[in-house]
Amino acid sequence: MILKENVTCMFCGCLCDDLKVKVEDGEITDVKNACVNGRSRILNHSKERIDKPKLRKEGELVDVSFEEAIQEAVDILTNSKFPLIYGLSSTEVDAQRRAVELAEKVGGTIDNTASFCHGPSILAIQASGAQEATLGEIRNRADLLIFWGCNPAEAHIRHPTRYSITPEGMYIPGRSDREIVNVDVRETKTSKMSDIFLKVEPDKDYELFSALRASIKGYEVGGVGGVSSEEIEELADKMKNCDFGVIFFGLGLTLSAGIHVNVQGALDLVRDLNEHTKFVINPMRGHFNVTGANAVMTWTTGYPFAVNYSRGYPVYGPGEYTAIDVLVRKECDSAMVIASDPGAHFPASASRHLADIPTVLIDPKKNATAPFADVVLPPAAAGIECEGTAYRMDGVPLELDKIIDSDLPPDKEILEKIIQKLEGS
Repeated sequence: MILKENVTCMFCGCLCDDLKVKVEDGEITDVKNACVNGRSRILNHSKERIDKPKLRKEGELVDVSFEEAIQEAVDILTNSKFPLIYGLSSTEVDAQRRAVELAEKVGGTIDNTASFCHGPSILAIQASGAQEATLGEIRNRADLLIFWGCNPAEAHIRHPTRYSITPEGMYIPGRSDREIVNVDVRETKTSKMSDIFLKVEPDKDYELFSALRASIKGYEVGGVGGVSSEEIEELADKMKNCDFGVIFFGLGLTLSAGIHVNVQGALDLVRDLNEHTKFVINPMRGHFNVTGANAVMTWTTGYPFAVNYSRGYPVYGPGEYTAIDVLVRKECDSAMVIASDPGAHFPASASRHLADIPTVLIDPKKNATAPFADVVLPPAAAGIECEGTAYRMDGVPLELDKIIDSDLPPDKEILEKIIQKLEGS
């Protein structure tokens, strides 16, 4: 029996790195310190696995060798005029770098899952900038925490206990020394953990941010979006007079009316607050390495997502080169999906075009995209069967461990072989 300690979880953007994993006879038998989601992810990593490469022949996916499957993937990309490479959020940094390299070589478009969730956050941050902080600094210093349009108690289960609401910090001893505010359209488990819950009407977030900014500047405001003037003034006063405040925001802002403008309102509010006290703002990122996908694409192409290489150099185009838009407009004539499942999450019109064009899937698990893929290449699972690096939701890179062995190659090796064959063709 082997007990591996300080293992990094690869479920969500929290990247909790204090897990203990028990390995017996080459199999994972127990996981401690993880939340229910992380524990399930690791213990059930072998379920619904794709064990062999597959090619579509006569309408059916059949088992083939890696060599044959990789050659078919190369042929698809070589014969394509406008290939799309998409995904990247559930693999490690080196694989993400290889995907960018591949996109450049084939003159294609590369996009990651941020375009489907926190893309509006990135656009707002590019326009206004953001005062952010690491989760460690927030744990140690923040005495006012506001969760806006997010529900970490259910989506990022250890975030409240490890980073925000209840942990013992260096300067904030415990829960009684923090004030927790939840702003959302409905009550959730997070609101039940909070001291104050403000129920805002759907699509009224920007108006509420504007009212808070006005109140902070000394103007009288009326009720906005179902929140009374008294509640607005009380929250504005708490925000101005805290020692260290933070807004954690989620898809409640980015996927409602206003999208990036909502986030812009939050960023402007935080900027105003820094004239009175220390205040920061952090997005609640979902997939365990979607932050890494944005970081890698930024330091390799200059842009965080939606990049096109048709001209031989990177061109940034949110709304033009984002995966859903390219698919809905039927512009791409082939696709490579890496560590993602657009078949389960994209609009029907986008998924239909994905099913109509030659598609290569690189993913360890059976998913909704696999049934209409033409080539399926199963890799070793990052953070379980191969090592690497991932970026936590606050931008801190952490090491992923290899816990057990696998006969399958990592994502980066599969992509390297495709690149080598392209260079030799």
